[in-house]
Amino acid sequence: MLGNRSLRYSLQNLAMFKNQLRAILRAAVQGNVRLMFPLVTSLTELRQAKMTLLDAMEDLEEAGLDFKRDIEVGMMLETPAAACQCKEFAREVSFISIGTNDLIQYLLAADRGNERVSRYYSPSHPAVIRTLRDVIRACKKAQVDVSLCGEMAGEPIYTLLLVGMGLRTLSMAPNNIPEIKKLVRTCTVARAERVARRALTLETDAQVSYYLRSETKKLLPDDPI
Repeated sequence: MLGNRSLRYSLQNLAMFKNQLRAILRAAVQGNVRLMFPLVTSLTELRQAKMTLLDAMEDLEEAGLDFKRDIEVGMMLETPAAACQCKEFAREVSFISIGTNDLIQYLLAADRGNERVSRYYSPSHPAVIRTLRDVIRACKKAQVDVSLCGEMAGEPIYTLLLVGMGLRTLSMAPNNIPEIKKLVRTCTVARAERVARRALTLETDAQVSYYLRSETKKLLPDDPI
């Protein structure tokens, strides 16, 4: 998980990367397509990726092929480094998607695929929810669209917390949508904000989990949470 993958791999294999970018640019002519760079850790990486995108556009221009020139460019925020520099990244992109699966395991130094340490992987950890709060605030201040994807988005006990911290777009597996939609329709924004404020004051992941679960059960008493 800490190896040569995602954007860093692409930047080391530019021929492949440019081929992918050209394909995306051409496909974007046919529909609503946005471009998102994954696993960004530095501004240098992001700027290199954006320069490669410009190179891909020049290639298509020279070939006389149609492509979307004003495609929206965003990034996945999955690393503590990117979270710490979110304010700077927000000036470089049109949107940011928080990838909680990787972000949590990097923040907590716990490989979620390793059963010997998976118990340390916890979306309820205070460091995780405070990092999410800071990222959401930075994006809102910069007026950059922010969304969240990952397993956390599809778990009902975190819905009030995420909505209360200001998120309005959650990406999840289709089978999770009905329960999350039901919960969102049952709660007010003001209540979600109160829940988020309280959760952010707690000191352990066990306290956060217990509190969020109890608040969710008040809204959906008959649902298994």
